[in-house]
Amino acid sequence: MSAWDLLVTVEDLGSDAPSVTLSVASDLHIGGVILKLVEKTQIKRDWSDHALWWEQKQRWLLRTAWTLEKYGIHADARLVFMPQHKPLRLGLPNGNTLRLRACFSSSVFQTVMGVCRMLNIRHPEEHSFLRPVEEKKKKKDKDSAEEIYDLTEVPLSSASRPCLYNGMPAHFADSPQMEAIYKMLSVTQPPPAPEVITKQFRPASVVDKAHINGRWLDSSRCLMQQGIQENDRVWLRFKYFASYDIDPKYDVVRLTQLYEQARWAILLEDIDCTEEEMMLFGALQYHISKVSESEPQALSSSAAMDDLESALQCLEVKMEGESSSASEMLENMTAPELNDYLKIFRPKRLTLKGYKQYWFKFQDTSISYFKSKEESIGEPIQQINLKGCEVAPDVNVTAQKFLIRLLIPAPEGMNEVYLRCENEQQYAQWMAGCRLASKGKSLADSSFQSEIQSIRSFLAMQKTSSGSHSNANANDESINPHSLVSPRYHKKYKAKQLTPRILDAYQNVAQLSLTDAVMRFLQIWQALPDFGLSYVVVRFKGSRKDEVLGIAPNRLIRIDLAVGEVVKTWRYNNMKQWNVNWDIRQVAIEFEGNINIAFACVTADCKIVHEFIGGYIFMSTRSRSKSDTLNEELFHKLTGGHEAL
Repeated sequence: MSAWDLLVTVEDLGSDAPSVTLSVASDLHIGGVILKLVEKTQIKRDWSDHALWWEQKQRWLLRTAWTLEKYGIHADARLVFMPQHKPLRLGLPNGNTLRLRACFSSSVFQTVMGVCRMLNIRHPEEHSFLRPVEEKKKKKDKDSAEEIYDLTEVPLSSASRPCLYNGMPAHFADSPQMEAIYKMLSVTQPPPAPEVITKQFRPASVVDKAHINGRWLDSSRCLMQQGIQENDRVWLRFKYFASYDIDPKYDVVRLTQLYEQARWAILLEDIDCTEEEMMLFGALQYHISKVSESEPQALSSSAAMDDLESALQCLEVKMEGESSSASEMLENMTAPELNDYLKIFRPKRLTLKGYKQYWFKFQDTSISYFKSKEESIGEPIQQINLKGCEVAPDVNVTAQKFLIRLLIPAPEGMNEVYLRCENEQQYAQWMAGCRLASKGKSLADSSFQSEIQSIRSFLAMQKTSSGSHSNANANDESINPHSLVSPRYHKKYKAKQLTPRILDAYQNVAQLSLTDAVMRFLQIWQALPDFGLSYVVVRFKGSRKDEVLGIAPNRLIRIDLAVGEVVKTWRYNNMKQWNVNWDIRQVAIEFEGNINIAFACVTADCKIVHEFIGGYIFMSTRSRSKSDTLNEELFHKLTGGHEAL
């Protein structure tokens, strides 16, 4: 075959250096091109991380056995020879920035896995990279260069789990500087100054919230293909709100960063909460920062002690189980049920009818209601099966409002039902029953009592202590309430009005350990009605106006922009299939019962929506037995799509 000249730029020679000219034939393979190139540069060094990047086609030539002809490379191709791993500035959920070496040639999914492995974060599939918001440069800001924590010297390992030393990856134990970085990752940050909060971008509407989801990077393509260059800045964030297998013993960094992301979501009003909840979030933040200053997290106890503890717990459970008497066992065999008067309300659009009282019966996983207790022997007015339903609390202890919001699956979407309870006792029992029934468990399940207990302790935290607190607390100098609540409350209340309310709520959480307080903060965040919703502005087929699609871990929600109301809800487990028409950028979904929907995306690429749906379906397939091995192939099958070339 005839020889021809191929020009290759070698990045290591500097930007001013001329390209290297190689004489090649079309049947020469990529490995041969690299060999010729290395010989011609005459630089002795380790070239194993280098590869060729084809500029016009925006692709890496990683198959070294392929020939130039097979790749379709001709004399006009602009090739660059450069390292595959380069420094990247990574913005963490806690607001700090790391500089580390990341892979620019693998898919973003694999690059995120590598970064999480280095930082000791389990379950990297829940994370992804986000393009940061463009910040306007001010003259003043030139001097205040942000602190960057440097991890570029850490060697990249291919082990699925880092080797731990004293509970942290060995590379963080190398020097005091590295230990300080691990502390920054694993210990919560102090509350931000009020002016820092007010400077940050706060979404004013659902549409504003939708714009951020247009900035997720594509998991199937590499950083270079998405215009990310060496030393560029990206954010690492939790993308899928389906936290799996959280264990405070192994997930110190993961828990801390999840807490930081949740805290900023609340401070910047990314997620709505009531005033009562805001005071409780403020109290927990205050407590967490106080405790983490006084007792830095004990990283990990020795493995032998852990084994001993779990063995003792097993023994305790066994002995408890054996001590039950025959009469107790008989009692447990009769299926328990709840009976009581409750009020029910079915919100339909534009109706103002109030709550009606009925006699309710809770059996197995369904609720039936009757006109009165006397009529409960006959046929019920309606029986509601709660299996697979959504259960959300709507509670205000001070106002004595105890509502249970139920979203019941139906062929055409979801039906909404509100149950109103009279008091805490009744609410705790019925709420616990609904939560178990939604997972397909009956009231006879062993976790029923512990569920009631956790709901009660949750309510107790919202109660303000009636007695005046000690002067020491009331005059606490260390509390700056405007650092603990969102800017809306800075305008609404003076600091001296907020302080007693936050300290009131603090009375109920002051006894919690650091880990328990962080876990409690996350539980309350996850119980908010809008938790886990990612919004995208879309236009449904046949509609003339833009609407919002809310993507949740287990359902899709159609929201009318004009009135901000939920129009329809579709669950993933009723989904038969979903497709993307890459030519017209339209997502089409088919549900059971011959229900078809199709929409085009306005504020995000349809690949992002496709990835969200596929990603959540992937998250639901994870099981304990295989928790350590990630089925990467399945993730790409569900999220990759077959984009038209």
